[in-house]
Amino acid sequence: MPEDPDHKDEDDGGNGNGDGNGNGNGNGGSEEEDENGTRPPDTPREPCHALPWTPKVRQKDLDTFLDHTRSKFVGFQVPSDRSTLAGLPQPIHEGVQILKKHVYVSLTELQVKQEEEINKNPLSQGEEEIPMNATEVLYQAMLPNLPQYMISLLKILLAAAPTSKAKTESINILADVLPEEMPITVLQSMKLGIDVNRHKEIIVKAISGLLLLLLKHFKLNHVYQFEFMSQHLVFANCIPLVLKFFNQNIQAYVSAKNNIHVIDFPSCVIGDQADLTADSLEAGDNVPYCWRNLFSCINLLRILNKLTKWKHSRTMMLVVFKSAPILKRALKVKQAMMQLYVLKLLKVQTKYLGRQWRKSNMKTMSAIYSKVRHRLNDDWAYGNDMDARPWDFQAEECALRACVDRFNARRYDSIGIKDPEFLPFDNNLQSVLSQKIELSEEFKRFYEVWLDREVFSTQINWDLLLKDKICI
Repeated sequence: MPEDPDHKDEDDGGNGNGDGNGNGNGNGGSEEEDENGTRPPDTPREPCHALPWTPKVRQKDLDTFLDHTRSKFVGFQVPSDRSTLAGLPQPIHEGVQILKKHVYVSLTELQVKQEEEINKNPLSQGEEEIPMNATEVLYQAMLPNLPQYMISLLKILLAAAPTSKAKTESINILADVLPEEMPITVLQSMKLGIDVNRHKEIIVKAISGLLLLLLKHFKLNHVYQFEFMSQHLVFANCIPLVLKFFNQNIQAYVSAKNNIHVIDFPSCVIGDQADLTADSLEAGDNVPYCWRNLFSCINLLRILNKLTKWKHSRTMMLVVFKSAPILKRALKVKQAMMQLYVLKLLKVQTKYLGRQWRKSNMKTMSAIYSKVRHRLNDDWAYGNDMDARPWDFQAEECALRACVDRFNARRYDSIGIKDPEFLPFDNNLQSVLSQKIELSEEFKRFYEVWLDREVFSTQINWDLLLKDKICI
């Protein structure tokens, strides 16, 4: 924070260089010092009025800006050219310089570009060295059955969600909690109810944290590993599942107290063990929120952000499932990190919600503007996005799926079958004839019978090979 010049002068005056009688030079020095120029006067510093982040620009945003301005002022486009500005007015030159100054090339863009080069020149690129870190080993082990893993985790998450109703075909997640004999007293019933709710909360916390960690590590290792897992989460209806989870009184869920303070750690191992009574069940700490449920909510919001970021088709899923009122209710939880990720999810879909929604939710729009990072040419507050065409959504997902499948086939086909087009071929006659071939016992036993029937007993007219019709 910038210093307050008035406050600084007061501090200097109170702690100035004074003599023993208290006649100090605390208020910026004496008049003689000012006249002699021994100390220049303090210049007040202007407070910094700026947003608390640095703006970013993608290469795609710069290309879109140049294509649009060239079409408008020159009448044609120059693909893959970011330096030629002939025919464009001076303000456009300055705008391009500002955009180039803030261009941010992410690791995702570098990895995608590298994959495109490998697919364009598969033979000249040579063998790719795969770093065998822990994430890579885990991905290779999960790759054959990763869709089944995602479906299983989401099924358990659905069964543990507080909004899900008990069904006969749902997964039994309470087998480790329910006792063999049902409780008899009221105290036992209260304890069992708290244990069941706490067990569900722990399951939601564990699965949400596991999914978020997998997404983060896969994206850091290679973006197409992240996209492969993301697509299968979307195919398994992860987006509507998370929205269903938040379609409740989320403030009551976050502030729920499903703990028994007497038998919690470390109270259960320190000091004398108190008897479990009805009063001790209701007694608890004074923390306003349950850290476990708050952690789960933030994890699910971050997963939803990672699935929908820069994906217009998945953003439209948020709009179709009417996520805006559900997410607005989550803003009632007064926790900064949770509100940030809720505002991010609202920001990506504001342009699709219509002018009337933006007009009636100006407080939310102001919160998005003041709390969420923006791009320099970000058009989140108005709907003129050229990428928002509904007929491109299916093509976008199909193109991404093709890139992911090509990546997995190229990089991990050593586990299965390689493409025969790129396998080496031996056309040397001597090396082919010198190879040792193991013949089966059946072939050896009937070899003479085959020779007699197919070679010696058959009359071959070799003159037929010289005729034109036979050659054709």
